[in-house]
Amino acid sequence: MSVALEAAPARTFDHDLWRHGIVGHSRAIADVIRRIELVAATRTTVLITGETGTGKELVARAIHTRSAQHQMPFVKVNCAAIPETLLESELFGHVKGAFTNALGSRKGRFALAHRGTIFLDEIGTMNVAVQAKLLRVLQEREIEPLGAERTERVDVRVIAATNRNLRDLVRDGRFQDDLYYRLQVFPIVVPPLRQRIEDVRLLAQHFLQKHAQRSGKPVETFDVGVLPVLQEYHWPGNVRELENAIERAIVVTTGSMIGRDAITLDGPVDTERSGVPSLKLHENVEWIECATIRRALDLAPEKQHAARIMGISPRALSYYLTKYPFLDPKKGTGVSTLNE
Repeated sequence: MSVALEAAPARTFDHDLWRHGIVGHSRAIADVIRRIELVAATRTTVLITGETGTGKELVARAIHTRSAQHQMPFVKVNCAAIPETLLESELFGHVKGAFTNALGSRKGRFALAHRGTIFLDEIGTMNVAVQAKLLRVLQEREIEPLGAERTERVDVRVIAATNRNLRDLVRDGRFQDDLYYRLQVFPIVVPPLRQRIEDVRLLAQHFLQKHAQRSGKPVETFDVGVLPVLQEYHWPGNVRELENAIERAIVVTTGSMIGRDAITLDGPVDTERSGVPSLKLHENVEWIECATIRRALDLAPEKQHAARIMGISPRALSYYLTKYPFLDPKKGTGVSTLNE
């Protein structure tokens, strides 16, 4: 017995997002899509937060491609991958003779992104000196290449992303508070996969279709036992781990159907024994909070009533809905999707 692929939603908006990599129909991902829609029409600075593997770059690309500047450059900078001594030059450029081995002038990434979007990934790793220069860019819309005598104007939307808690870095003196508030103009929180487990089925089917097509293999379906196993796993590596698992399964599959033996996961799939999805305490606490609030809101959409069911005050419930905005029933449950 097999499970056939389901067709992607026919709506133009959903199909467009599907091409960019965001796939799902959960309330959590619907909130992300809603915020992408809202901010894409503007030039507002965006801060995307979320765990590794949740798809922060996909969200950034979706914002750019749905903006009026979609034909202009989208320049990605992985701040963690560039040595501290080179990051300033990479971002802002330099003139000839600015430092040893600067044999010619070079444009920085901000100049290359002029009139488009610059995506600063892993911004939490940026050193304080470069943070100060970035703050000036956000405030004045000017860059100063290393060794230059004058500044240059740039017209660029800044989208930053991090898997770190920037508030904690600010408190520890490792991130400038002024820069944090400049970046935090429009925050988007990308939820971990364990908080939208109802999307696993669509994601698995999406990745099956994608990688079967790329590999040229005639793999079309999952065996009946595969999807329940995928839905029981806690996915510490998030969507990236799920995609890797599906791609790996396609490589070892010789027929048209992915069987249970083709699925290899890094951790235990039997969550019933412990009753929690992870061995990490903070992840379990978040999972329990979300599950409890979701059940209460399903039973009593009226927030005051839901708060009474949980034995907390309406103010406390408001705090949790701010912490987990995708649980807020006022924000809808629309179908949504995104791709590379």
